Amino acid sequence: MQENRQNTRYKEIGKAFSHELCALPGILDDISASGCKIHYAYPVVVDLESEYDLDVSPASHYGPNPIKLRCKPLWVNEKEGNTYIGFEIMYSPDAGKLSAFINQLENSSKDPFSDNN
Repeated sequence: MQENRQNTRYKEIGKAFSHELCALPGILDDISASGCKIHYAYPVVVDLESEYDLDVSPASHYGPNPIKLRCKPLWVNEKEGNTYIGFEIMYSPDAGKLSAFINQLENSSKDPFSDNN
């Protein structure tokens, strides 16, 4: 299924922390300049009308500090005990860090020797 997106989403694994959603981290599935998808390996209650602080630590992000995002959930799906959440990034306190990371992903996807092809 092809989706019309404002920005390219890149498959990226990592941890996603939102203490407002759950005390345990979720798993980052993909990310773009305007959104991301995460999942939890258990049921999580999500209010689609709320905004959440999300600290994202992608596996390929070099640096000790997570990328801090303010996100609004656009959709939630539960399947086989897992909770999948699609977020729109409303604001990024780490806008420069997010932009640099997205540029890094874009450049690595153009690399003919990259595993992302």
